[in-house]
Amino acid sequence: MSRLTAEQQQEIAAQQGAAHETRRATVPALEAILYKALPVLDHGFVRVVDYMGDDAAIVQAARVSYGRGTRKVSEDQGLINYLMRHRHTTPFEMCEIKYHVKLPIFVARQWIRHRTANVNEYSARYSILDKEFYIPDPEHLAVQATTNRQGRGALLDGEAAQRVLDLLRRDAESAYAGYSELLNEDRSGAPIDPERPGLARELARINLPLNFYTQWYWKTDLHNLMHFLSLRADPHAQYEIRAYAEVMLGTLARWVPMAHAAFLEYRMNAASISATGLTVIRRLIQGEPVDQPSSGLSPREWRELMALLRPSHP
Repeated sequence: MSRLTAEQQQEIAAQQGAAHETRRATVPALEAILYKALPVLDHGFVRVVDYMGDDAAIVQAARVSYGRGTRKVSEDQGLINYLMRHRHTTPFEMCEIKYHVKLPIFVARQWIRHRTANVNEYSARYSILDKEFYIPDPEHLAVQATTNRQGRGALLDGEAAQRVLDLLRRDAESAYAGYSELLNEDRSGAPIDPERPGLARELARINLPLNFYTQWYWKTDLHNLMHFLSLRADPHAQYEIRAYAEVMLGTLARWVPMAHAAFLEYRMNAASISATGLTVIRRLIQGEPVDQPSSGLSPREWRELMALLRPSHP
């Protein structure tokens, strides 16, 4: 089944075929993918459907000025770096972006914990859900981690992996069959069996599992988008929501390349170190032998700091 319905495809074609004159700032790189459905997981997508502002808007808000004037690009990048480095967040709030996202319900329930956006979700009280559910690729099937209660451990393979995939698909297929039977109506709303009453849509949906897909429009400002991405594009985030965050990180690079570069430098690829951890680093620089018992750090904090200081490559 297509990621987009026929109606959505027609709507996107109409949007992409229309041209609008504007005095507002536009970003060609983002305009190039505006309205396009960027695929995520097996049936999901992310679409940028609107935005306001650009890198210049961040700079303008910080300087409270009237435009670019004679400033150099390097000066704008330097200011944005400063703002990011010192966590001056309000200039980033001047930019906003709106996404249309199709995602599994369990991902949506993680996502909605970020209470810093305007959200409008597809209503299964009003409309009939499509028969689309998420089945992980085999390389993402793993056992429960023993050291992290919300993480994954070793990968499943062979018969064990196939058994999980078969069970997930069988349960989803069965649940949707029951949903359809309870509804007793086709896509147009006509009864399938005229002799049998259909259950209300708001009740028929309650037996569907969390791997079924939902959709929503999600609008946020740049500051809160970067906070979302700093958590959900992190390697420790659950793979399924990280897949969406990584696609959105790509849209950020197109939209505000200077802010994106600063975000990678000072947030995504940077590290936060506690006061005690900083003291340990200073002691190590001075050549003082330090071990975990003498460091003042807990065993877990010590392991995390040593992993941070360890070279990525031998």
